[in-house]
Amino acid sequence: MVISLRKWLRMVRLFIIFAALVYMFYNVFDLFSNWITPVDHYKIPEGNALKVFHPEEGIQLAAEKTNLMNRLRFFYWYGE
Repeated sequence: MVISLRKWLRMVRLFIIFAALVYMFYNVFDLFSNWITPVDHYKIPEGNALKVFHPEEGIQLAAEKTNLMNRLRFFYWYGE
């Protein structure tokens, strides 16, 4: 049986490239996940507390306070 050194080196190089790409994609998805995830789910409110629901202001207040990036993050995080 003939063992080709070039063939084995090519397979090792392919495995190293594959492992490096998997590691890179994992880190990119981890960064994206950390960007989307809210900082602290159970943080105690500080300063003046506000009511969450204002029926008289409703949609106008929400539209003014949220920008496009926050809405996109909310969409990706909650799927709404």
